[in-house]
Amino acid sequence: MSTSDKPLVILRAAPHPIDRIFTPDALTRLHDRFTVIEPDSEAALDQALPDAFAVVGQPKLPAERLARAGKLKAVLNVEGNFYPHVDYDSCFERGIHLLNCGPAYAQAVAEYALGLALDLARGISREDRAFRAGRERYVAEGNADAVLLRGSDLGLIGFGQLGRALHPLLAAFRPTLRVYDPWLPPAVLREQGLLPATLDETLTRSRFVFVLATVTDESRHLLGERELDLLPDGARLVLISRAPVVDFPALLARVAEGRLLAGIDVWPEEPVAADDPARGLEGLVLSAHRAGGIPEAFWTIGDMVVDDLTLIARGLPPARMQVAARELVGRYRNRPVS
Repeated sequence: MSTSDKPLVILRAAPHPIDRIFTPDALTRLHDRFTVIEPDSEAALDQALPDAFAVVGQPKLPAERLARAGKLKAVLNVEGNFYPHVDYDSCFERGIHLLNCGPAYAQAVAEYALGLALDLARGISREDRAFRAGRERYVAEGNADAVLLRGSDLGLIGFGQLGRALHPLLAAFRPTLRVYDPWLPPAVLREQGLLPATLDETLTRSRFVFVLATVTDESRHLLGERELDLLPDGARLVLISRAPVVDFPALLARVAEGRLLAGIDVWPEEPVAADDPARGLEGLVLSAHRAGGIPEAFWTIGDMVVDDLTLIARGLPPARMQVAARELVGRYRNRPVS
């Protein structure tokens, strides 16, 4: 197939460098099947749009820009979220596929969430710090607040991609798993062997709570002062999805009081300020937004892009990336990750 016969793909992968998300093999397959250009300016992007089959990346695509992209069939976000920089209604009206790479991160985030929960259960990182400082506590002395995951009451706030990836990892501990997800009917959860529950039930009856929800206007500060006070004393909270879902000052206050323990991977402002009080709280396991961004997850993105672009070019639906739901895509309030 000559270059002129191959569909034109505009590649603007920032904030990722190309070699972070495409292995050499994936990049070769992409170039073999498509004509790939990387516009280095907004003007160059505008010039390429009329002939574009797909846009891979996060450029702004308002209605007037999309109107010039008469051949466009797909927009593939490779950062991991649906942002309000695309006129989604125009895309839906024209049948343009709207995809993002969120599923590439799900397994890595799920495994990390389990790791944070185990740390909170057994004080692993806390006792490591103590040992290094010459303050180690042996046997029972260092285990006064240790608990088991096995047989525990666990709560999941949200059961999307992250919840579905985490569920089989938790199943090995034979817990009681309650789930609060207002976007799913109870039957969907029961079919997975889960207990549908209200938010209050999930919080009051859980020793461990995993916050897996995305952020919308409705879920912002979903866990505020009232909700955090529903958690039993000594409960462990794992925040692994989006920071705005939790009222951070309220959470930190309860950790400081010794009421709760928490593992946090996402923060209201990143990087976290050097004088942020979270840095000095012993009841926290601190993580710098590391859960999903591992090499295997990044490389999966490139494979997903090539596979789904190939399917779309053949007149078939995409099979690997997350497909935007018209009813939901305008409700997300996620911010780009630096």
